[in-house]
Parts: sequence; C-alpha cells; structure tokens
Amino acid sequence: MGKIMIVGAGGRAGRAATTEAVRRGHAVTAVVRDPARYTDLSGESVTLAAGDVTDADALAALAVGHDAVIATVYDLSATDPRAWFVAASRALVSGLEHAGVRRLVWVGLASLLPTTDGTALMDTDAYPNEHRAFYLAHAAATEGFAAAAERLDWVALSPSGDFDHGGTSTGGYAVAPADADSRITYDDFALALLDEVDAPRTSRMHVGVERRVS
Repeated sequence: MGKIMIVGAGGRAGRAATTEAVRRGHAVTAVVRDPARYTDLSGESVTLAAGDVTDADALAALAVGHDAVIATVYDLSATDPRAWFVAASRALVSGLEHAGVRRLVWVGLASLLPTTDGTALMDTDAYPNEHRAFYLAHAAATEGFAAAAERLDWVALSPSGDFDHGGTSTGGYAVAPADADSRITYDDFALALLDEVDAPRTSRMHVGVERRVS
C-alpha cells in the first residue's frame, strides 16, 4: 500500500485510476481544479485537493509524501495547446523533483504511438489528422519529460488505438503497438496505470495497451 497523487482525477481515466488505486489499498490525493464539482470522489481513502498542473509550486506542495503521480490532464479552454502542454510538463518535472517524487505515469495519446513498423499512428494512411496540431502539442509534454533525463522516472501510457466507452472490462490488458482499430475500457486501462505505479516495468518511453484477448 502506498500514497498516490492523481492529477486530473475528475476525468474518465482519472476516475478509473482512482477507483483502482483505492481497490489496491492505496491512499489517493485526487487533484482537480474545482473540488466542489467532484465531491463524489471523496472517500475514506481519497482526499480531494485543488490544483493546477501548470503550477510547479502547487504541485510540489501537494506531492510531498507521495510514492508516485498519475497525470491524465488537458485544459479544454487553453487557446494554445502546445504552450499549455509545455507548461504542464515543466511544472510536473520541477514540482515532483522538489517534492522528492520520482515516478510519473502520464496518460498519452495513441496518435503518437509507433505502429509495428515504427511509423507513428498519426502518420499512417487514412488516420484522421484534423487534430494534428493537438497531437503535436501533446507530444511536447513527453519531449519535456525526456529532456529531464534522470530527474524524473516517467512513462507515458495510452490506448493502442482508442478507449472502448461502452464495453465490458476483461479484467486485464496487453501491451501492444499502435493500431487504430484497437480498443480498451477505462477500467482495464486503469490496471495498466496502477501496475506502472506498483511494479514499474517501463521507463522513459511511450507504451500502448489494448484489451486482453483470452
């Protein structure tokens, strides 16, 4: 059992991660911008906290005493997504370093994940690219983590393709390269997130996961 901070706990992936962390016996600090909107998250093992992922000082203060941080974040109101992701990356690197927390599990994008031949999913034929600027903005965050070198032990996890919003959990997952047709439920994705907290297997790279096929 440990203490985990989940930034962006109010979203679907954040909620699933919070539920799975509590199930495993962890104490959770659930960081959201407006705790009054997420009172349903609060519980015996969950402490709600207000926080801004682009504020290094706030993150440092919140993260002290935690074993790891899971971040599943984006600000829909950001007028410059790249600048926002760069700011978030810098704040996480600096804030966690000052708090003495080394492990960060970041929720990335399948669009950036390599396929079996090494081509990024967003560069494959027929992949929708109307949001390419957002894909590249998201990539700026992982570039920031990579630039931190030994200061941060990070991993980026994403679905290999997309989330299965209405499917049934299989109770497991498989690591897989990018595949636009691949799907995974939020509950199964949360298993992968918490496994990379409890028994880290991957460091300083982006990994895709998909539903487990029995």
